[in-house]
Amino acid sequence: MCLSACSQTGTPSATGGGGVPASTSPTAAGEPVRIGMLLPLTGRNMRLGQQMANAAQLAVPTGHGAVLDVRDSDGAEGVAAAARAAIGNGDRILLGPLTAGQTGEVAGLSTAAGIPELAFTSDAERGRSGVWVMGLTVDQQVVRLVSAAHAQGRQHFAAFLPDSPLGHVMAQRLNEACAANGLSAPNIAFHGSDLQSIADGLKTLSAFDDRQKQVSAAATTPTPAAPDAVNPVSPDTNPPANPGAPPATPPANATPGPFPAPPFDALLLGDTGLQLANVINGLKANRIDPSQVRILGPALWEAFASKLGALHGAWFAAPDSATRHGFVQQYRQHYGTAPTPLADIAYDTAAMAGALARQPDGLTETSLMRPDGFAGVDGVFALRSGGKVTRALAIFEIGQNGGATIVQPAPKTLTQTPS
Repeated sequence: MCLSACSQTGTPSATGGGGVPASTSPTAAGEPVRIGMLLPLTGRNMRLGQQMANAAQLAVPTGHGAVLDVRDSDGAEGVAAAARAAIGNGDRILLGPLTAGQTGEVAGLSTAAGIPELAFTSDAERGRSGVWVMGLTVDQQVVRLVSAAHAQGRQHFAAFLPDSPLGHVMAQRLNEACAANGLSAPNIAFHGSDLQSIADGLKTLSAFDDRQKQVSAAATTPTPAAPDAVNPVSPDTNPPANPGAPPATPPANATPGPFPAPPFDALLLGDTGLQLANVINGLKANRIDPSQVRILGPALWEAFASKLGALHGAWFAAPDSATRHGFVQQYRQHYGTAPTPLADIAYDTAAMAGALARQPDGLTETSLMRPDGFAGVDGVFALRSGGKVTRALAIFEIGQNGGATIVQPAPKTLTQTPS
């Protein structure tokens, strides 16, 4: 099903269909289907919430056949009260709330009412039957990165991650993705925020001391002399003049051999900001060379990729920004500013709900979980069982002077194998 952001009216066009009879009671004849939205319209996230509400209004404009019921998730009475009011008002689906904690508060209410909840959090752990996590998740990114790197011949994965909830989720997802690709379990190390923890952790993970010993051994091993016409037998086969003498010291200008590669050819990182700068310094100090190891990182890097030239060749997975141009243009025309990435998700989620609301089978789990998914402004996505959402992501590579370009486009369908 295509959710278009390029039409003159902003009304999403829908193709395809299917599904089963609605399990919820139908709306009275002639009445529009009500789509509830729980967004922060007050408090510190107020501007973000308003942008998301604006995007949803573009997806479900007046006269669409469905109507948005937007409520403040951060009001004095709390998000649970807002959800109860929406359910009591006859809303057939809830879009939101924004945060993981609020999603947990609302999940029990929406499930008890028998209506779907499409939350805007990126915490995949909040997903469950009837509650989908619509934000860009660690799971989606790691699955795409491992698949793409493995397709290019990477066989030995490792991770150097912050000792934080995010770091541990990334580690768990990397383990799962490696197993799904038939790879051996990755070597994973966690680090604290101090420089010593980062330095020691990378030194151990990369087996730096063992690699250094290999270089030293190669430099001190004498090279046998080649035989010549006068002495057809290598002179090294003759016993030394003084068998008890210590071995000769290699010349001071002897060139050591190439530094051995670490015991992995793909390394997942999870840091940003100053801590990422410290990790980059540690990579250099421990001879973790981009020519030998593919560095993988989070989509968060996209926001400051221009400053990451030291990680040239590194990959991250994210939506293809080219697919959102029509939506960005439309949003600017209506509101005079550029939308945030979360506004994209609000648009796609509202457009999907609005398109399904116009179908006789209504907003059921079967209708929402179309096998081929939906084509939105951030690419193709699909709702799966257990509250999971799969997304078609592009692979971006960081350049020599910073910045990032797409080296593998997002798949056009979710059944297509990423290359």
